[in-house]
Amino acid sequence: MDGTFAVFNRALVSYRRLWQASVFSSFILPVLFVLSIGIGVGGYISGVDGVSYLDWIVPGVLASTAFQMAVGESTFPILGDFKWTRGFHAMRATPVRIGDMIGGYQLYIMFRVIIASVVFLGVSAVFGAIHSPWVVLTPFVCALLGVAVSAPTSAFAATIENDSYFALLFRFLVIPSTLFAGVFFPVSQLPELLRPLAYASPLWHAVELCRAATLGVAPPWPVAAHVAYLLAWAGLGYLLALRAFRRRLSD
Repeated sequence: MDGTFAVFNRALVSYRRLWQASVFSSFILPVLFVLSIGIGVGGYISGVDGVSYLDWIVPGVLASTAFQMAVGESTFPILGDFKWTRGFHAMRATPVRIGDMIGGYQLYIMFRVIIASVVFLGVSAVFGAIHSPWVVLTPFVCALLGVAVSAPTSAFAATIENDSYFALLFRFLVIPSTLFAGVFFPVSQLPELLRPLAYASPLWHAVELCRAATLGVAPPWPVAAHVAYLLAWAGLGYLLALRAFRRRLSD
């Protein structure tokens, strides 16, 4: 565990030096989404599933912010520590194990996501978009989502040499997931053939859990099923990352 927390602390030290660069994307941009789409576009929409569009979209934006943050922090930073700064190679020369490298970085992802989620929820509460005490669980749902997407993304980043592959990742996975996983409109409005693709996305499961918590309603699937699906992604991602890190650090 000492190695895991050492890696976590290293990530925090780096973040303290660079945090200004993430203020807009992590805190300001989500709020602008709520104002422009939730209130602006929402003024032309009577409501969704019996609630105002603002109330309906807030948990979706919350989860999608965590989703995009986790993916973004697991692309260039991971590749950079392998290829450019060789930070992981330096760690390998210490008692820090490969599992510690992955686990420590996932703790950092959870920390980043939870902080951003709490700030976002505070702003949403000001606009009256919180309607249930279960909302206190949403930062932890977002943290689980963060690990569920960060771990496999880290594994992918550890296997490539050219950062141009990240453009493909964002174009064909991140953006479609954000658009069609129930963030901005119900998945039920998609053609039936496309709905399984939305259900396969970890983002959809986190969106539904966050929406249930902020509105005080039951999610479409049992809570345990949504959580188990996200845990499965996190577990599989960790195993893939462990394998990819070992191969990369063997050179």
